[in-house]
Amino acid sequence: MLKALFFAGVDTFRLNFSHGTHHDHANVHAAIRALEQDVRRPIGILMDLQGPKIRIGTLRDRKITVRSGESIRFVRSGSEGDQSGIPLPHPEIFAALAPGDDLLIDDGRVRVRATTLGNDYIEAEVVVGGVISNHKGVNLPGTTLDVSPLTAKDRADLEFGLRLGVDWVALSFVQKPSDLTEARALIGERAGLMAKIEKPAALERIDEIIQMSDAIMVARGDLGVEIPHEDVPGRQKELVRACRLALKPVIVATQMLDSMVAAPTPTRAEASDVATAIYDGADAVMLSAESDTGQYPREAVEMMDRIIRSTEQHKMYRSIIEATQPHEEQTPAHAVAAAAADLASAIHAAAIVAYTASGMTAGRIAHKPPKVPILATTTSLEVSRRLCLLWGAHSALSEHVQSYEEMVTRATELAKQEKFASAGDILVVVAGIPLGNAGTTNNLRVVSVS
Repeated sequence: MLKALFFAGVDTFRLNFSHGTHHDHANVHAAIRALEQDVRRPIGILMDLQGPKIRIGTLRDRKITVRSGESIRFVRSGSEGDQSGIPLPHPEIFAALAPGDDLLIDDGRVRVRATTLGNDYIEAEVVVGGVISNHKGVNLPGTTLDVSPLTAKDRADLEFGLRLGVDWVALSFVQKPSDLTEARALIGERAGLMAKIEKPAALERIDEIIQMSDAIMVARGDLGVEIPHEDVPGRQKELVRACRLALKPVIVATQMLDSMVAAPTPTRAEASDVATAIYDGADAVMLSAESDTGQYPREAVEMMDRIIRSTEQHKMYRSIIEATQPHEEQTPAHAVAAAAADLASAIHAAAIVAYTASGMTAGRIAHKPPKVPILATTTSLEVSRRLCLLWGAHSALSEHVQSYEEMVTRATELAKQEKFASAGDILVVVAGIPLGNAGTTNNLRVVSVS
C-alpha cells in the first residue's frame, strides 16, 4: 500500500505519534526507507508529535448530558467524577482561566463559560449543551496556557524519531516563538522543525514563529475549533502568504477530503477546498484519516493528485498566483532566483536545475514560482528528503562536483536521467559559487542539452 500511495502522488509520509507504539512507527519507517531504495527517489518522513492535549478525566458513568443554561463544576481531581465535579486534571488551566473565558469540549460540540474560579474548581455555565464523555479534548480559545508544547511523552517520542532518522518534526499547539526553543535545541540540524498553527495565540506572533521554524502546517482541525469557522479561510490565506514571503514551505491540512474516509469520491466542496489551497500557493496538502483509517486510501491520494494537477493547469492559476505574489527581498540571491524563473519561461526551458546545499536556492526559485519544473539537486540525502515538501521541486541526489564546468555537465546528465530534458532542450542552471556554500545563490547559466 505504501508503494501504491507513493506512485499515486505522495511525496512525504506523516507518522502521527498521537497514536501507535514505537514498534509500529519503526516498522512503517523501515518500510518507507525500503520503498525509497526500491524506487530510487528521496521520500520525506514527517513525525507529528502529540503535544499537550488537554482532556476531561474519567467520569463515573462514562458520560453525562449537560443542557444550555445549567451550571456545572470542574475540579482538579484526577479521580472519577460526575456533573457536580467533572475531573479536569490540568492545573495550568486553573492558573490561567478567567471569568468569562470559554471552554470548548469535544471539538466544540459542548461550550461552557467560566463564571467563578477557585484554586481547585471552576464553576461554569453551559452555553451549548450536549454529551461530555470520558477523555474528550478541551480547547481554550481565549486563554494562553503556561505549558510547554513538549510533554514527557513528546521528548521520548522525539528522541526515538530522531534515532530512526525522520526528516521533519511537527510541533503541536505552538502558542509563542519561545515554544520552539527547546525543540530546536533537541533537534539541532538532524531534522527540519515544523510549527503547527492551531492556537489563536500563535496567530498574534505568527511572523516570529515562521522565522524560528523551517516549515509551517496550517492545522485547521484544532484551529477551526478555537476560532470562528468563517475566519479559517482568511487565516489560511494569510498564513500561506506569510510563508511564501519567508521562503518557508507550508502545508494545508485537516479534513481536505474527509468524506473519502467512507466513500470512494469526495464532495464537490472538498475538491474546491483542496483547489483553494493550491490557488493560495501552498507547497503541500495533507491527508489524515482519509489515508490512515479510511477505506479508500489509494483513491484519496489519486483524487488529491488529480485536483492538484487540474488546478495548476487551469488558465486562471498563473494569474491568481502572480496576483498574490509577495514582494521579494531586494538581495542578489533573490534577484538571481527570480531572474532564473523569468528567463526559463521566456526561453521555454525544459527545467530549472537548482544546485542547493541547504535547500535555500531551490526555495528562492519556488517562491517566484516558475512556469517550468525545478530539478532540485543536492549532495545531502537529508536535504533531498526535506525538499520533497517544496512546491514544484523534484528532489534528486547528486555527486560532489569539483568545478563549474563539471557542475554544468552533471546538470544536463541529471536532467536527462530524471527525464526532464532530452537532446536539443534548454536548461537554466542556478547555483551558489563557490559550490557547497549554503545560502549563496549568485550564478545563473543557460545550457543546451547535447
